[in-house]
Amino acid sequence: MSQVYEMPKAIRLTQRAAERVKEVIARDEKGRRYIRLGVKNGGCAGLEYTMDYCEDKQALDEVVEDKGVTILIDPKAILFLLGTEMDFQESVMSSGFTFNNPNQTDACGCGESVTIVPAAAPDSLRK
Repeated sequence: MSQVYEMPKAIRLTQRAAERVKEVIARDEKGRRYIRLGVKNGGCAGLEYTMDYCEDKQALDEVVEDKGVTILIDPKAILFLLGTEMDFQESVMSSGFTFNNPNQTDACGCGESVTIVPAAAPDSLRK
């Protein structure tokens, strides 16, 4: 009998993040249904996380369903985001989504950009 491996979700959301995504989607005046996560070149550390509204899933999007929320991941960003936990934090001075990313190796002083290395395949899949 062959062994079946269940692939982990590319990202996980905390309950706070899921609730905030639901609020953001519900308030979108254009009726867009999804948030797409990605990364782009920028900042002093090299990459910046991106979040954009989108109406439809694209053919190569990674679809993550967690805590009643559907998040789309840009296919160019998937290896940079594997294993990430997305949270939403509020303080007296600011509020916003944060990313606890095991692939992140550095961040700039202001926290706006990061250095991320692509994730490697799990040992169980390399055989």
